[in-house]
Amino acid sequence: MTLLAYRLDGAGPPVLLLNGIMMSMAAWEPVARDLAVDHLVIRCDLRGQLLSPGPAPEEMATHAEEVVQVLDALRLDAVHVAGTSFGSLVGLTLAAMYPARVTSLVAMTTTERADDSMQPLFESLRDASAKAAAGGDKGLVFDLIVPYTFSPEWQAGHGDALRERREAVGRLPREWFSSFAGLLESTRGVDLRPLLGQIVCPTLVVGAERDLLFPVEHSRALAAAIQGARFQIVAGGSHGLVVERPEEVAALVRGFVEESVS
Repeated sequence: MTLLAYRLDGAGPPVLLLNGIMMSMAAWEPVARDLAVDHLVIRCDLRGQLLSPGPAPEEMATHAEEVVQVLDALRLDAVHVAGTSFGSLVGLTLAAMYPARVTSLVAMTTTERADDSMQPLFESLRDASAKAAAGGDKGLVFDLIVPYTFSPEWQAGHGDALRERREAVGRLPREWFSSFAGLLESTRGVDLRPLLGQIVCPTLVVGAERDLLFPVEHSRALAAAIQGARFQIVAGGSHGLVVERPEEVAALVRGFVEESVS
C-alpha cells in the first residue's frame, strides 16, 4: 500500500491535523494557515479519503498505523495531534497504541463509542453511497450529512458555499463513494473505551454544544475516561467546528499545544 497523501506547511513544533470522515486535507486550510505561522503543520488524507484512494481499513488501528508510517517517512519522532470527528477517533487510537509518538492530543467533536442512536444516519449514508457508486445521485450523500454537520444559522448564511460543495461532491468519482462506504463501515460498533486508559499524553476533549452527530455527552464521557484530560464545550458550536469556526479551532489547538510543552 502506498503512503498516505500528505502536505506540510510552516516550520516549528509539529502539529498533525486529522480529517473528519468526509473531509479532505484542504478543509483544514484556514486552521492550517493560522497554525503554520509558528508550527510545522502536517495534513494527510486517511485511507479511503480523496487523495489517499484505496479500500478503507476495517479497524481504527490500521488507520493509526498508516499515520505512523507518514511520521516515519518525515522522520518525526513525536507530534502534537488535533483531530475532528472521525479523525479524532484515529488520533485517540494513535495516542493509545503509540504513546511515544503523540506529544499532546486535541480531540474535537467525537465520541468514545458508536451507539445505536447514530446508526440510522450511518445506514442511510451507506445506502446513499452504494447508490452513488452504482451511478445514482451523488449529491444525496452531501444532503444527508449537512443537517448533522452545520448549524442552521451557518447554512442560512452560506447557501452559495453549500451549493458549490454539493456540486463538488457530484463530481467525485464513483470509487470515492465506495471508499466512503468503507469508512462508514469502520465506525460500525466502534468502541474506544478499552483503549482510553492507555492514553498518557496531555489531552483536550472539545465538545460542541449543538453537535447533532456526536452529542456533547459523548465528549464528556470520553474526557472522563482519559486520565487527566481536560473537557471544554464550545458554546453554540456545531459538529462542523473546523469549517464554521476555524479561528476558534486554531486558537484552541495553539493554546493547548503551547500549554502542554510549557
